[in-house]
Amino acid sequence: MAKGDFDRRVQEFMQGRNGPDDVTRVCTWVALALIVVYLFVPAWWLSVVALALIVYGWWRMLSRDVAARARENERFMGRLGPLRPWVSSPVGTLRERRSHKVLTCPQCGQRLRVPRGKGKVRVRCRRCGTTFEGRS
Repeated sequence: MAKGDFDRRVQEFMQGRNGPDDVTRVCTWVALALIVVYLFVPAWWLSVVALALIVYGWWRMLSRDVAARARENERFMGRLGPLRPWVSSPVGTLRERRSHKVLTCPQCGQRLRVPRGKGKVRVRCRRCGTTFEGRS
């Protein structure tokens, strides 16, 4: 079987399915962390929880109820709060932290990016129009 044929079959199989989302990625990473902990602390329940997380992640990826999985994913991401960028794009967030600082508007809580190394900056919130100062 040629590689192109296999890719086509996988694409046909996954058509109409949810695919990997943020909840699946978090389940996979937590399961991987539990497996690493299990190597040092052999407790049977760690492997059971890790296996359950992997099975749940695969179930989410192969689910055909895309709307329900999208709602669940949005609820999960909404509850993460400040960890949301780290879950969505950990490498991009780390790269961005080197070049920008995030300031929070004292009035409405809107998060605003400013370039690092500019000293004291005056920022105007895009949401509420409040002007405030912060260090970059």
